[in-house]
Order: sequence, then C-alpha cells, then structure tokens
Amino acid sequence: MSDFVDRVTVHVKGGDGGNGSAGVRREKYKPLAGPNGGNGGRGGSVIFVADANANSLLDYRFMPHRNAGNGTMGLGDTKDGSQGDDLILPVPIGTVVFEAKGKEGEPKRPGAQLADLRHAGDRYVVAAGGAGGLGNAALANKTRRAPGFALLGEPGEERDVILELKSIADVALVGFPSAGKSSLIAAMSAAKPKIADYPFTTLVPNLGVVKAGDMRYTIADVPGLIPGASQGKGLGLQFLRHIERTEIIAHVIDCATLEPGRDPMSDYYALENELGIYSDELELPLGAIPIPERPRVIVLNKADVPEAKELAEFMKPEFEKLDLPVYIISTASHEGLKELNFALAKLVQEMRADLVKREEQEEQERVVIKPLETPRGRMRGNEPGFTIERKQDGNGNYWFTVRGEKPERWVMQTNFDNDEAVGYLADRLNRLGVEDALRKQGARPGDEVRIGRGDREVSFDWDPTIAAGAEMLDGSQLGARGQDLRLQEEDTRARRRTNTERRRQYHEMMDARAAVRAAMMAEREAGHWADPSKDDDRHDTQAILGRGEMADDADEAGQDSDE
Repeated sequence: MSDFVDRVTVHVKGGDGGNGSAGVRREKYKPLAGPNGGNGGRGGSVIFVADANANSLLDYRFMPHRNAGNGTMGLGDTKDGSQGDDLILPVPIGTVVFEAKGKEGEPKRPGAQLADLRHAGDRYVVAAGGAGGLGNAALANKTRRAPGFALLGEPGEERDVILELKSIADVALVGFPSAGKSSLIAAMSAAKPKIADYPFTTLVPNLGVVKAGDMRYTIADVPGLIPGASQGKGLGLQFLRHIERTEIIAHVIDCATLEPGRDPMSDYYALENELGIYSDELELPLGAIPIPERPRVIVLNKADVPEAKELAEFMKPEFEKLDLPVYIISTASHEGLKELNFALAKLVQEMRADLVKREEQEEQERVVIKPLETPRGRMRGNEPGFTIERKQDGNGNYWFTVRGEKPERWVMQTNFDNDEAVGYLADRLNRLGVEDALRKQGARPGDEVRIGRGDREVSFDWDPTIAAGAEMLDGSQLGARGQDLRLQEEDTRARRRTNTERRRQYHEMMDARAAVRAAMMAEREAGHWADPSKDDDRHDTQAILGRGEMADDADEAGQDSDE
C-alpha cells in the first residue's frame, strides 16, 4: 500500500476565548471598592505553513482533527487570562487549501480556493481563535461604575477544509504507461520507484532530485496518462494537477512499443491533446506560465533495442521540424542520459529566472482595492449591519430572526443566567437599532426572537423594557438604560454641584441650625430642662453633685452593720 497522499480532508477548530471575570475589589471599611475583573485570554489559531521538510499529507489522513489551545479565564486584580497556543501545521510546498463542500456524513469535495502555499514559509490562518471576553473592569464607565457581570469568550472558528498537494517540480515527465518514466527517474536520481513490465505500475507521482554540476533540480512523473485522461479515464485526471507547478514538460515516448496504431508522433499529439483540454479548465496562480507556453522536450526512450533506436533516429528530424529538442536515451544502458541531464538543467535555470520576472511584473500590475475607512462601531451609509425577517410555520407560530455579525457575536458573549448581562445585551441591541427595527416589523413584547445560526442560535422572548445596571432593589427600576446606582450614594464626586446649589444648600443648613437653637431655648424657658447644679433625683446614681437617695441609704445600712 502506498504512503503517498495528495488530498485529505481536515477538520480544524480555533481555540475558544476565555471568559471575562466579574471580580470586586474590597478594601477596609469599603466592601465595594470597584470592579477589578480581568479579561479572558484569546484562543489560539490553526495555521498552515509551507515547510520544505514536509513532503506528504499522510499525517493528516490519520489525524484529521486538529484543535488549537483555548484561552484561560480572567482573574481578579485586573489580571487577564493567558492566550491559547497557536497550532502550527506544516504542509508540503505547493499545497492548496480549499473549502470543503458536501453534506454531513458524505465525502467532501473541493469548493472555493482559500490559500495557495507556493513558497517556503507561506502561512494561512485557516481557523482563527475566539476573542476573550471582557471583564467587568473593562466594562465599567462613568454611568456603569460597578458592573456585576462579564462577557463570555467567543468560540473559535470551526470548519472543514481540503488540502490538495500539487507537487512542485522543475520537470514533469509525461507519457503513456510503461514508457519508462519511472526508470528514467531511477536512472537520473536516487529515487527508487516501483518498476515492472505491466501498465499502470506507477500509481502515485514519483519525485527525484537530479544534480547537474553545481545545479540541482527536481523531476516528477505523471502516471496513467492515456487518451481521455482529462475526462477522468484511467488515472490521469487524478494526477494531471501535478503538472500545474512544473516549469518544463518532457514527453517520454516509448519507441519499442508493439501496440498497433501507436508511433512516437501519434503518442506526442495524443498527450498534447489531453494537456490542452486540461489547461483550458485550469486557473493558474499568480505569475505561473500557462501549460501551452511551457517548453517541451522530447525524450525517445529504449534506444538499447535496435529497432527502437532505428525508429528514434528516423523520427528525430520530424520533431525537430516542430522546434522541439529531441534526445535519444536508454534507461537500461544509460545512453544519452548525461546530455539530457545538462540540457534540462540549463533549461530549468532559464525558466526560474523567467518566473521571477513574471511574478515581479504581476505584483506591480496588481490593483489593490481597499474599502473606505469607516469609524469603528458605525455602518457605512444607511446600512444597519443586520437584517430582520419574520418567519412562520404551518401551525401559525411565528418568530423574528435577526442576522448580522454584531448581534450574533454579542449573543455568544452574553451569560443569560445573569440578568444584568441580559440587560447589557438589550442596551447594545437597542443602540444598534434592533429594537426599533423589530417594532417596525410588527413585533410586540413577548414575541419570540432568534439571533444566531445553527447550534449557536439563541431564542428568547422580546422584552424592550430590560435595562442594565442594579435594577431590582425594591421591585422597581432605579435607573435608565446603562446606569448603575450602587456607588452614586457613596461617592459625592459622582456629580459636580453648581454655585446656585451650593448657596441653596448653605442657606438650608443655616436655617436648620437656627431652628434647632430656637427650639432648645423654648424648651429651657418652659422648664423642660433640669438644672445640673441641683441633685433633685433620688434614684440617680450617676448624678454630678450627688449619688442619690438610694446610695445614701446604702451607706447608712453599711455603717449600722459595722457597729
């Protein structure tokens, strides 16, 4: 069983963000000194990186589920939680990332292309980590001075992707089955592919590194190319994509075949026809050379057979008339391999320089369109940033569905077990205009409203009177939306007094003092106050001048007992 894997489906998930903390700072004689809950840590991301040391996608077939690290929860004393570790996944150079399409439980098929990792070090964040929730210290402001809630961390992005390896080689060997492509790679490099005398021996592409003097280049064979391969016949369609990243196409033609109706020229035109059909439906990356424009080299193989060598020498002028370089070789006797090796090395060097110029030119000509800058938190023009749709089932039950990036993210951040957090969500939705839009759609208090998608959808009864803050101390609402009155009575600096208020409060204080003095004088004149210089209370043991009648009686009784 072969261990070459060039297409896999991978399930990736970014780390979840940590929840914010709703801590309270406590000081001596001050049980509520202010919020001090820290923010949650951000979750890690899943990142694909093109690595020159990776040569297969085999690891992802056996381990298709990859998750990044989660962020931790915030702590007290405004300590933020730690961030989750990013998951770096090395992939071979030439790997293309596609969106996975298909129903659950069915094989996935490639969708839109997400990334093309053509060079070593190219990175693509395939699943971003979730943002950490804000702690109550970050949620506090001049009107909400002691929030009793914090925001939850957002879940990390989760998706299925397809990794497809398009081998990057300098030279692609194409030809009919048993033309000697694998034998040519084994003769020119250290690769050891499977070689046998039956068709379709090579079931997977073979790569080999060839050295010509001080220069190195790679060659790869494309197995299973026969007429109709571009329409899926044989194994050709599965491996034709490996030609997309090659710079030179070498036709390996079997001059010793005994099949009727085949000759070197007909084999060449049959293979070129398949390449032309495949290239018409191919979207090449930036700076790539179209397949019809790539240089061709004709390799007439099996010259160790006398009849084959005679046929090759006879057909060589015919190919030269098409301006194609022709080399007569034998993989068995190594005849002509040295000339072919240095000729391919020179051609590869020229094509590499041409590719660099093409990529630079394409980068200069590329037009970058940037969206107009919009202040954060505002929508461009009259766009509200959300949509509301009224839906109804067959039983007459109806509900309102709210869709939009901000409402859906806010719902995921809300702890619905905390009434104050629910009120804060209502405040945010109201400022965004969701409540006004619901009213225009005909929603009434108590109607069902759904926000979110799929498993993250949240359903609740709409109550436009919910407000954030300390709301229910005596059963009635104490503040408007977004206000918190818990600290306003303790801190006199909550609002600066005006001069008029200062004068009014001063006169009220002086009038109160004058009224108290007048009342005390009236009580003294009426005889309600006793003279402290007279001991007129017989039972007052704490009298200033005397101890009272009961104390005198006790002293006399003590003297009698002594006598």
